[in-house]
Amino acid sequence: MQINDLPTPALIIDADAFGRNLATMAATHPGRQLRPHVKAHKCTAIAAAQQAIGHDTFTCATPREILGMADAGVGVELLLANETVDDARLAAMADLDVPVIVAVDSDATVDAAARNGITTCLIDVNVGLPRCGIAPESAGRLAETARRAGLDVRGVMGYEGHLMMVPERADRLTAVEQSMELLLRAHGDVGGPIISAGGTGTFDLHDATGVTEVQAGSYALMDTHYGQQSLPFEQALFVIGTVISVSDGWSVADVGLKSLAMDHGNPTVVGGSVWFCSDEHLTSAPTDPQQVGDRVRVVPAHVDPTMAMHETAWVVRGDEVVDRWPIDLRGW
Repeated sequence: MQINDLPTPALIIDADAFGRNLATMAATHPGRQLRPHVKAHKCTAIAAAQQAIGHDTFTCATPREILGMADAGVGVELLLANETVDDARLAAMADLDVPVIVAVDSDATVDAAARNGITTCLIDVNVGLPRCGIAPESAGRLAETARRAGLDVRGVMGYEGHLMMVPERADRLTAVEQSMELLLRAHGDVGGPIISAGGTGTFDLHDATGVTEVQAGSYALMDTHYGQQSLPFEQALFVIGTVISVSDGWSVADVGLKSLAMDHGNPTVVGGSVWFCSDEHLTSAPTDPQQVGDRVRVVPAHVDPTMAMHETAWVVRGDEVVDRWPIDLRGW
């Protein structure tokens, strides 16, 4: 099968760029120095490729991802880097054969984990992103609460997501170091072998922070958002569309809001300038004249929710389709 044989919109992964991205990350963070975040791709085939290159512990954003990874037999330890108080989901994770760690940031999340059979946790610490995480000065108290509830507290985690897009690398490094000072201070009170943090935008800024593992995910596929940061990763993910209408000065492809995440702005299109997207359409000004039936290659602005909109990723080498990977961890 060739790319032109695919019904559109079609999500494709460039096999060679994907492989180089995995190798680049593994060279910086080999083995368990990286706990890849599967929320970026939601695909056990991609996770299996990450495991094959040496990363056998994984980060998940949802219980659905945890259960799917366990069902696929990928990963020797899974971290739910998110809070949940859902009894049924916590009990289902506790019943798995693979060890599961959950993030907690309150007495309520500790209680929910303990009463449903979860045995291991990390204390989630607020390091500057106004999202989940307990105040650093309260982390030690929560760790003691968790231990009294019977949980093994393995350490701390903190996500400096608010720093991923700081434009200048030197400024980003300084900000990351300041953010991680909060996490290290909390770890001093909590204890445990794990200090987990980071993401694709800060993957190489933790040499001196004391972090033991980095939770990067987008690096494997990339998007235009991270593409602004001059990172050593290639764009491996594209949405293929078909030109369905041509006018004087613009053309329209069948790649719209139902196939692209727009929370980080417009996508880009190879060989043209995007004007706007609507439900089923992408309107752009092509560099060269186009005809109805031509194919266009669109680069999404945000990889994570774009992956969640598709059931299948087609793996390609050149114009040839070489594999089909179900996006089997999507949904809740």
